[in-house]
Amino acid sequence: MKARQSRTRAKAARPAAGRAGRKVIVEFPAALYAETERATEQLSINRSTLIRSAVQEFLDKWHREELEKELAEGYVANAREARETAEAFSHVDSELP
Repeated sequence: MKARQSRTRAKAARPAAGRAGRKVIVEFPAALYAETERATEQLSINRSTLIRSAVQEFLDKWHREELEKELAEGYVANAREARETAEAFSHVDSELP
């Protein structure tokens, strides 16, 4: 019996043939589940689509925040050099008509 259960679990862990996706089991508090069900009905989408969209939006926001943080750190790290360059070429501004 145990060998059969192990094979069943192994099959469930593998994605179906031709599918690139993975199944994920997520536990929701009752209120969040109810709100999710209401949203899927109102939006006429299935639960998987809603959850995928929410995760994608979260990851997009997270990546954008990480990039902004890296850019800000870069600006701070290069601020002295940029100021020195601006000062070195400040005389050019006075030569413009």
